[in-house]
Amino acid sequence: MTMRPLAWLRLAVLAAVVALAITAWVSLPYRPLSDLRSLAEWMTPHRHAWYGLPVVVTAYVLLGFLFVPVLLLITATGIAFGPILGPVYAMAGCLTSASAGFGIGRCVGRQRIRHFGGERMLRLSRTIERNGTLAVFLIRKVPAPFVLSNIVVGASRVSFRDFLIGTVLGMTALVIGLAGLGYQLTLAFRNPSWPNIAMAAGFVGLPL
Repeated sequence: MTMRPLAWLRLAVLAAVVALAITAWVSLPYRPLSDLRSLAEWMTPHRHAWYGLPVVVTAYVLLGFLFVPVLLLITATGIAFGPILGPVYAMAGCLTSASAGFGIGRCVGRQRIRHFGGERMLRLSRTIERNGTLAVFLIRKVPAPFVLSNIVVGASRVSFRDFLIGTVLGMTALVIGLAGLGYQLTLAFRNPSWPNIAMAAGFVGLPL
C-alpha cells in the first residue's frame, strides 16, 4: 500500500500529539487514578487500527531522546493497547528506540565517547565489546538511562545482531510485566477487587 505525502504528514502529526500527550501525562506531579481509565477508554477505538504500531514506535524514539523513562512508556503502552498488543507494541518500540541510539553511538565512535566520558567510559565500552550479547543482556538489568546505554553500546564494536539479541533477552520479562501491570491497573481501578490487585502485584513481580 502506497501512502501519499499528506497521509504521512497526518501520521507524523498524530505521532507527535501522542508523544506530547504521554510526556505531559508522565510529567505531572499528581494524576487522578481515573486518568488511567480515561486513557484506556480513549485508546480503545484505536487499538487495532493500522497506524497504532507506527505511532507507538515513533513515540518511543522521540520520547527516548527526550529522556522519558522507558519503564513509563512500557506501562503506558500496556494501558493504551491492552495485555496482548501492549507487550508486542512496547517491545517493538523499545527495539526501534534502542536501534536509533545504537546507530548514533556507531556513528559517534569510541574515541568521541572517550572524549565525553573519559577513560572509565572507554573501559566500559571495551568490556561490552568482549562480552557481546551477555553484556547487553546485563545492561538491560541496570537502571541506566535507556538512550545513553544504547549509544555507549553502539560506540563499541558489538555487532548489531548481538545487540538485538541481548536487548530482547534482557527486556522480554520487563516488557511483559510492565505492560501487563499497566493493563491490570486499569482493571483494578475500575473494579478494586482482591483478585485484580493480586494480579497487578503478580505482574510487578514477573521482571524480578
